[in-house]
Amino acid sequence: MFSRLHTTAALGLVVAVTAGVSQAQILVNADIAVSTTWTASNVYNLQRQIYVLPGATLTIQAGTVVASTTNIGGSLAVARGAQIVVQGTAKNPVIFTSEADRATWTGGNPRTGAWREAANEWGNITIMGRGYISSCIAGNTPAPSATNVHPMEGLVAAAPNDPNVLYGGGNDDDDSGSLSYLSLRYGGKVIGLGNELNGLSLGGIGRDSDIDHVEIMNNVDDGIEIWGGTVNLKYLSIWNVGDDSLDIDQGWRGKAQFGLIVQGYSVDAPQGSGVGDNCIETDGAEGSDYQPVTTGTIYNMTVIGQPVAGDHATAWRDNCRMQYRNSIFMDLGERVLGFDNSGDHSCGLLGYGANTTLSWAATWTTPYTAFSAVNAPANPAAFYRAQSSGNLNQITDSVFYNNLFATAYTEAVARGVFAAANNNVREPANSPIRSITRAPSAIKGGLALVRVTGLDPRPANDALSSVGFAPNDGFFSGAKYRGAFTPGILWTTGWTASEAFGFTPAEPWTDLGKSLAGTNGAPELSGIGTLAAGSLTTLTLRNGAPNTPSVFVAGGSRIDLPFLGGVLVPAPDLLFQINTDATGGAAISFNYPAVPSGSSLYFQQWVFDVGAPQLFAVSNAVAATKP
Repeated sequence: MFSRLHTTAALGLVVAVTAGVSQAQILVNADIAVSTTWTASNVYNLQRQIYVLPGATLTIQAGTVVASTTNIGGSLAVARGAQIVVQGTAKNPVIFTSEADRATWTGGNPRTGAWREAANEWGNITIMGRGYISSCIAGNTPAPSATNVHPMEGLVAAAPNDPNVLYGGGNDDDDSGSLSYLSLRYGGKVIGLGNELNGLSLGGIGRDSDIDHVEIMNNVDDGIEIWGGTVNLKYLSIWNVGDDSLDIDQGWRGKAQFGLIVQGYSVDAPQGSGVGDNCIETDGAEGSDYQPVTTGTIYNMTVIGQPVAGDHATAWRDNCRMQYRNSIFMDLGERVLGFDNSGDHSCGLLGYGANTTLSWAATWTTPYTAFSAVNAPANPAAFYRAQSSGNLNQITDSVFYNNLFATAYTEAVARGVFAAANNNVREPANSPIRSITRAPSAIKGGLALVRVTGLDPRPANDALSSVGFAPNDGFFSGAKYRGAFTPGILWTTGWTASEAFGFTPAEPWTDLGKSLAGTNGAPELSGIGTLAAGSLTTLTLRNGAPNTPSVFVAGGSRIDLPFLGGVLVPAPDLLFQINTDATGGAAISFNYPAVPSGSSLYFQQWVFDVGAPQLFAVSNAVAATKP
């Protein structure tokens, strides 16, 4: 074990030579006690478990690489009261990885490299906040309390009662910073038996923290694990992790949208330590009757499992309440809905129904507005804000495809998942994504696995449209399709290991997304994918500036301009002005243009907005291919 140095002076400087180019490498040996910026002109090498201490902010600029010496255990932990600000972009992500991975890059270019059967080569990023959690360790209470804290998994305390390894508190609006366009590769250092680092660990993170465009590739334990708090997450890509891809515990009360999960393996080790277990595992509350209890809403997931030896698509435990909507669940293992009626035995209670809480069956028929009176907070409606419609547990507007185990749908049918009102599609004739290829079967961890080697996850067939879509609540985007990707657009372009390794396509188009936001935030454009030639088409705009002119543009390619980023090259007869209404919305109707069959077009809205950096706020893009 080591003793942490509470100083900022212990930095080493070496010179690395990659492909004939000298590059400064910073050896990071000390905790970060004052606000610090890491830049793309250096490569940072974590020499041990590094902490960002309370009061300090670590800012990491776009294009920065943090590549740690393989197998020495370098990791980064952000303590309560500290912040991390990762400023990656689609063209210049921030990458945390190992020197062994970086050695496979051509000329130091992170868009190159080769996939390896590997993990455990460095640590992870751990962030700790002051949001409410449920934890039954000594000193905590079953009801929500600002004094309830918990030591973070995978961290080594410098001394007994070390506050910098604790998460939890009483501020659900806590701000731990932001992560954007962040790729985490080959991590998950094993600290000890049953104590392994996740790709990204989030403990008690508040809703004022921002997390979007985060990738986990090859981790020895979970991809992302969340303990309590209220943080919301958007655009997640999780591949080949050694346990659960997304794991939720201790009363998370948040939202997530646009997530790609591809289950596989990182190393040849038992399931849970190298071979994937559940795609999504959601635990409600410790003791099952403690509060807060996990209560969340997740839209637009594309979940791709292991069809031969996979475990569950979704595992439900400890009174969890979760809603899944507009998603794709395919190639999965034993159960698409796994009822694991267990609790935390150390708390002395077991599962759903403990201490007069709702039974498993009742959570599927009880409205989201029903709050348990057992160990309840004083203001439950304000405390549980992530659900706004439907029942406490629910799966709606989703596609289930190629889930061939005899037990795949048993529990889902029992819970009424395929009732007509839920608008779910079970085993359609055609795939809901464009394409998938797999390697030959290999025995890993004693199981027969078929790793995904090629994937185009953009929606197809039944996934191109849906009945329902997310509410316009300031976080969710109104995506009226199923799965994680807009028809025709890949948000994995430019910044992910999945593209660098050739798993997902390298597309010439990069969605501007939220990069040019304005008065009402980022404008949102929604519509369907494949359009009938010559038909009248309507797309919907939301979140623009109210009562303001905007320009609707369609084009087949994009050019980059200083400050503005990407601009569509207009297609014939599809460049015109339209005014937003008092809410900042608009319905854009047009006839499909006279372009050759098979042509792909991208549609985008530019809204005049004095609140935007360049006087225009720009929507996401949607795309269509002419039949």
